Amino acid sequence: MNISKLALKLILTIFFVTIFFSTTQAKSLDKYNDGKNIANYFSGVLLLNDNQYRQSYEYLKKLDGLEENHPNYSSKYLYSLINLSKFNEAFSYSKKLEKRKLDSFESDLIIGIYYLKNENFELAQKYFNKIKNKKSQFILNSFVSNSLSNWVSFKKISFDQAKTKVDLIDNRFENLKKIQSAFLHCYYQSDKTDIFFKKLTSSEKTDFSRYNYFYINYLINSDQIYEAKKVLSSSLELYPRNILLNQYKLDFSNNKLKKNFNCQKISHVIAEILYITANALSSQSIYSFSNFYLNLAKYLNSDFKSFDALLAENFYKIKNYKTAKKIYNKIKNEGSAYLWYAAKQNAKILIKEEKKDSALKLITATFEKLLSKGPYEMFDYAEFLKNNDQFEKSIKYYSKIIKTINKDHPLYPEVTDGRGIAYERIGEWDKAEKDFLNSLDSNPNQAYVINYLAYSWIEKGINIEQSLEMLKKANNLKSNDPYIIDSLGWALYKLKKYKESKNYLQMAVQLMPADPIVSDHYGDVLWMNGKKIEARYYWSHVLSLKDVEKDLKNNVKNKLMSGL
Repeated sequence: MNISKLALKLILTIFFVTIFFSTTQAKSLDKYNDGKNIANYFSGVLLLNDNQYRQSYEYLKKLDGLEENHPNYSSKYLYSLINLSKFNEAFSYSKKLEKRKLDSFESDLIIGIYYLKNENFELAQKYFNKIKNKKSQFILNSFVSNSLSNWVSFKKISFDQAKTKVDLIDNRFENLKKIQSAFLHCYYQSDKTDIFFKKLTSSEKTDFSRYNYFYINYLINSDQIYEAKKVLSSSLELYPRNILLNQYKLDFSNNKLKKNFNCQKISHVIAEILYITANALSSQSIYSFSNFYLNLAKYLNSDFKSFDALLAENFYKIKNYKTAKKIYNKIKNEGSAYLWYAAKQNAKILIKEEKKDSALKLITATFEKLLSKGPYEMFDYAEFLKNNDQFEKSIKYYSKIIKTINKDHPLYPEVTDGRGIAYERIGEWDKAEKDFLNSLDSNPNQAYVINYLAYSWIEKGINIEQSLEMLKKANNLKSNDPYIIDSLGWALYKLKKYKESKNYLQMAVQLMPADPIVSDHYGDVLWMNGKKIEARYYWSHVLSLKDVEKDLKNNVKNKLMSGL
């Protein structure tokens, strides 16, 4: 455990100690006031915050009864139960809280979800109404409670009444209101369902690509097969990497469509609402709450593997690679699109674990197993090879793609850039330069391609004036990017504009102090501006850094001895 993480845990412990003793009546703590029980509570909460649900549960379950005087305990315990998929246990505990009049937002939500799963809509409505009337400091809880209460009520009310309820959703949730409007028309089998899905999925302001899947699903279930094929084809042109759409295409062509979503099932729609909430929390790095809502969504619709994809991603982001791999290994059995996605993610994890050979074996074996290898699958494979120093092999696949696509294909600039980097790394500069120029000819506003080409020219001592102008453009496209700022400063240095160069290189070293090349450049420009002591400090700093290339080390050692 590093020092900063240890310090954070210590601060959290002090915080929880303060909260614990300020919210618990001392006279009622006879059962819990010994050091062991207090330690169990703090350990459980800290492990929950660290997304270690199994360990958290083991500590918290020892403190049954603590909720009488410490309501935060019950919420934490319920989070650990749901994140371990212990739904029946969570339901029983929530009912016990209700009997003791200790119910909370979480306990009432769980009871409502349990009754909804078992199609007891009246009881589900009762508990969703309860959470709707509870005040919550979290705005997303308000959205969830209102949405769930609304949708369960649709079982008994007319379309017009339901529409009025959706229209009254807080305008802060405008995009979520649009999603629910499309589902509402689908649920009531309105003749405007098609219009609302089209309007949703064609938005230019927000990426609603996910909802093409639900639109196609609606068309298939309405026997509009030809229209469904058209929408699927056009959606994949716009979003060729969407896993849901790619797998749907494969299932469609193999006549193996899975019935994993039905807009006439309220539980399926509510599961999607819970997923939306989980996604919003994940985007804010609130992973424990995100996983809580995700697991509730999975409970309501266990067949929809899109939920597992986000769950695995959450564990990947918190560096719980063991759990992430376990979920990816489950996902891969859902079809070729999921197989390829899971292999890429697992390979990334293996790289993080410094198991490069295993990662290459996995991605290669999976790629060879794919029955259909389109340009995007080949590109993913080529990129992985290039990023792991398999340059000549990557060139083979980049070249295959170039032979199968036109210059106006969206992949063309990426493929030529990738192959250009691979050629440059094996010393075939003429081919690399041609690829970079072709990439920029296809898409002139690629800041990183501009940077790569311009910096390569500068290092070769050619086209420096042209490189400077190109780098100014790249800097405008990607402001505050340290690599581009460094290249811009280095171009000015090569043109002997040392004062102006120093301003950019100083900015680059502040943004990227651990990069040896940036520190070396800054040392050079300091020397040329007469600051020789400071220059030697930065050159010395280069030698203290990890993974410095041998040639750079030798060059810096010479400069420390003799200067420039």
